[in-house]
Amino acid sequence: MIDDDIRYRAVDSRDSRFDGVFFTAVTSTGIYCRPSCPAVTPKRVNCTFYPSAAAAQGAGFRACRRCRPDAVPGSPEWNHRADLVGRAMRLIGDGIVDREGVAGLAHRLGYSSRQLQRQLTAELGAGPIALARARRAQTARLLLQTTELPVTEIAFAAGFASVRQFNDTVREVYDRTPSGLRAEVAAGRRTATPAGGLTLRLAYRGALDSDHLIGFLALRAVPGVEEVIPGPRPGLRTYRRTLTLPYGHGIAEVDGLAADEPRTRGWLDCRLFLTDLRDLPTAVQRLRILFDLDADPDAVDGRLGTDPVLGALVRARPGLRSPGHVDPHELAVRAVLGQQITVGAARTLAGRLAEKYGAVLPEPNGGLRLLFPTAAALAVADPEEFAMPAARRRALTGLCAALAEGVVRLDGGVDREEAAAQLLALPGIGPWTVGYLRMRALADPDVFLPSDVGVRHGLVRLGAPGDPRSADRAAEAWAPWRSYAVHRLWAGAASDLSTGTENTRA
Repeated sequence: MIDDDIRYRAVDSRDSRFDGVFFTAVTSTGIYCRPSCPAVTPKRVNCTFYPSAAAAQGAGFRACRRCRPDAVPGSPEWNHRADLVGRAMRLIGDGIVDREGVAGLAHRLGYSSRQLQRQLTAELGAGPIALARARRAQTARLLLQTTELPVTEIAFAAGFASVRQFNDTVREVYDRTPSGLRAEVAAGRRTATPAGGLTLRLAYRGALDSDHLIGFLALRAVPGVEEVIPGPRPGLRTYRRTLTLPYGHGIAEVDGLAADEPRTRGWLDCRLFLTDLRDLPTAVQRLRILFDLDADPDAVDGRLGTDPVLGALVRARPGLRSPGHVDPHELAVRAVLGQQITVGAARTLAGRLAEKYGAVLPEPNGGLRLLFPTAAALAVADPEEFAMPAARRRALTGLCAALAEGVVRLDGGVDREEAAAQLLALPGIGPWTVGYLRMRALADPDVFLPSDVGVRHGLVRLGAPGDPRSADRAAEAWAPWRSYAVHRLWAGAASDLSTGTENTRA
């Protein structure tokens, strides 16, 4: 827990680790900033602190045009917390309020709208509508300052119900008209990308090991759905994939960091091509989950780096992240496909499934041609056509039917313990698969896989006992960051596991 004195010290030292954790409003200027704002530090008496940008906006403060507090990484709390507020924030980030309203959000969480409003306001200083409004304002600014799209089109793409609502919100949040906000960025810096595309930066805090992220995704890239290619500059690798989104589909490109770029640069370059710009905030949020960009690596590495077993690994590679996924249903299918076979075989099998049951893009884009098949499409497919043992076919069709019918939910708003119990009740779904889905599909930062062969090999290489019981005991010291410990051990054991099975390094 941090108090206002600690918050002010963070502001005085311009500590970027707190960006997104709280916001500083300055009563003498009427603006609010991120803690790392480079402006002159305001007097303590003039500072008020808010837990969310929406709360600062609701109190009448406008966003600082110098530090752009609306563009900070999200609070790492929302990755870890499993309570109502944490679950609600994950769903709001995915755009549920814009698509289903507050009633839809409350229904997904199993609470009344009044209870939800009360808890969010008590903790964040703003209810779901205000939090969603702040998200729409940030999207509007992004589109105004990075594209040449007409203002009217931007208003609806950002999720506003009317142009008047859009104009009023932009003036209130940024103290500028939409055209004035656009004029702050020179036209030459705006990107006119064809077919609804745009260029943006995905912010992160602390250090980021992009080599691990890109390598992890490259090893598992499904042909036609994903690929890793040389980036736009020498020494870069770019991850590309197709996206199935609420209003349409898209293609995402995310560049890693070059060898000469610091891991603490603060952002990854991203390009998005969307068939419907209303999907922009959702696409960005899902990419942030995939690359674990809201994590706090200082907290994670600070805990694991002092451990006698993992410490050397942490110091050698700071900023290692725990990748999530853009589509929990896709990941669930791929986890079952990969049971007891090699990573390469699982990728080939997933590619065949995508070829047969996935939707084909109107036009291929590089090596991308397909959208991964939905759980609903696979649930009604003939299981005899799946090239796998009968038991795994039953597990796959049972899982897909449960996902398609809503018997099992895998989204940011679910109770993770409840989802795990529902998954374990399905035939052919065991503890390893459930743990893997919690770690990646549900972005749980505190999952350990004691029976995983990669984890056991990693421990042995570090001179620790590798049996499941000993591994589980050792992992108690790594809470609440055990998912990161798993990735550390996988990375450390990778050279020993060139012929390992999918569920050793998945």
